[in-house]
Amino acid sequence: MNLMLLNVGLARHDADWNWKDVSSPFIRIFYVVEGEAMLHLQGEDVVLKPRYLYIIPAYTIHSYECHGLFVHYYLHVYEGFKREVNLQEVYELPTEVEGGKGMEQLFEYLCSQQPEARLPQADPRSYDTSAQTSDYVARYRDMALWEKMELRGAMLMIMSRFIRQAQPRVWTHDERMKRVLEHIHAHIGSSIDVEDLSKVASVTKPYLIKLFKREFGASPVQYINKKKVERAQLLLFTTNKAVKEVAYMLGFNDQNYFIRTFRKVTGITPQEYRRKLRP
Repeated sequence: MNLMLLNVGLARHDADWNWKDVSSPFIRIFYVVEGEAMLHLQGEDVVLKPRYLYIIPAYTIHSYECHGLFVHYYLHVYEGFKREVNLQEVYELPTEVEGGKGMEQLFEYLCSQQPEARLPQADPRSYDTSAQTSDYVARYRDMALWEKMELRGAMLMIMSRFIRQAQPRVWTHDERMKRVLEHIHAHIGSSIDVEDLSKVASVTKPYLIKLFKREFGASPVQYINKKKVERAQLLLFTTNKAVKEVAYMLGFNDQNYFIRTFRKVTGITPQEYRRKLRP
């Protein structure tokens, strides 16, 4: 698990924590100290209450509502560009878990070690941009190895509270399809050929496509493109790499094909997506 710290801090609000339709390519974690607020997710409303932890997965559209005093720690992290499958793809994480003993001290430690990681202001529009996040990523990458190890240890202890109650995602009971999924996620930065996937599954190409559609409701190419575009969104958000370079990093030899694929999945081009995130 390659967690990278973007932001951490303690926030105090008084009926002024009200933001709508927030969505980012990083994970948000809250630990409530005092007061209450509402978290609105698609199809679910959650009351945020003291001594509990809450997690909002990346790319999740959500809103906040606060009518009084609300004091909470926040932690923004994302999983880096390693080849391993990320947490959201492996586990169904609970939205709410008890903080337990020592949780507040973990957040206090992170805040004391990274005071510059505090958000400049509460409005997500002020920090939820590619330019701002690029600065946060650069700050983390410039740290000494021992600093990253200490921070990662604290973050893993916080994440473990959710993993303890998480349920593994049962993608499929077909071992052949499990191997195919593992191959796709392990090679998301390369060109993935369906013929190669059929060899991984030890079946013919037509039969692989039939099995894949039956198990996952999409063709192998559709699934691969969706995952590549998700990774492209993260790269466009957290780096200043040119669109052509992002395409190359994800195994696209044709920039125009990458742009068409991105638009088909998201409804906008990579350039439009990046412009939306600029301050």
